[in-house]
Amino acid sequence: MTDKTHIVDEITGHRRMRRNRKADWTRRLVQENRLTVDDLIWPIFLVPGTNISEPIPAMPGVNRMSVDVAVEAVKEAADLGIPAVATFPNIEMDLRDQTGSNILDANNLLNQATAAFKKHVPNIGVITDVALDPFTSHGHDGILRGNEIVNDETVDLVARAAVMQADAGSDIIAPSEMMDGRIGAIRRALDAAGHQNVGIMSYATKFASGCYGPYREAISTGGLLKGDKKSYYIDPANGTEAIRDAALDVEEGADMLMVKPGLPYLDICWRMKEAFGLPVFAYQVSGEYSMIKAAAANGWIDGERMMLETLLCFKRAGCDGILSYFSVEVAKILAKG
Repeated sequence: MTDKTHIVDEITGHRRMRRNRKADWTRRLVQENRLTVDDLIWPIFLVPGTNISEPIPAMPGVNRMSVDVAVEAVKEAADLGIPAVATFPNIEMDLRDQTGSNILDANNLLNQATAAFKKHVPNIGVITDVALDPFTSHGHDGILRGNEIVNDETVDLVARAAVMQADAGSDIIAPSEMMDGRIGAIRRALDAAGHQNVGIMSYATKFASGCYGPYREAISTGGLLKGDKKSYYIDPANGTEAIRDAALDVEEGADMLMVKPGLPYLDICWRMKEAFGLPVFAYQVSGEYSMIKAAAANGWIDGERMMLETLLCFKRAGCDGILSYFSVEVAKILAKG
């Protein structure tokens, strides 16, 4: 009778990959990537008023919060060891206009939240966006003139807004509107205003994705949007263009780079890390979050397992951290060991 084990060993040259997988302790010893609480940034949604925590139907488990409620939530996040939060406002409709002018109000909802977090939770980082979509009446990320999102006028406005956000206490400005030249303009504006230590996390590669729908519900821009954002977001088909775009942001002074969305663009995460060596972050966007939640609610997948698996995938793809709506849920799991 043929010795099947002998035949297998001859074919593999005695190399058996399963030896390192045979037990939990060996798997832990050789694990290449790990997810820790230090990898997490928690995006949160803000609304005006007090004592408000309202569910977002398209994002099960995620609420819009008034600043006072958000302060308590951010305290919990800090206690769990989450390094930073990223804030997104859902402002009143009567404050929205063609140019998003409310972003230049020093006491707008976003700046109120930043100041409150830095006062009450000083040990957590605050990351703010200067895109205009929460502030415009048309839902675009920039100033709309006729049928065009005008680049240079938008850049001037977001650079001024970045200084005001830094004045309020923002630690990192994360511009997501994808206008050309914005990183250099924001860096110059911050430095001129004495904010040399405020960092810039560039949304270096933000794709024209179908994954943003629940986010637009969260900030009430879905019904406002006129047309689409393909004239300034990157075509999902174009990886080389994305790297070129990121290279310009690096040249202009970005401290960190972001890929948005996350899972469909793991190849871009890897290419950016290899190309530039800067800290790279992925944004696991609302559509990614909601798909996992919906499939889990229907019993089609193990929600917790998929949540952790997807976040670990970002680490394998070279990311230094992840913006995820799962952050608090994951931090609690990690705290249990």
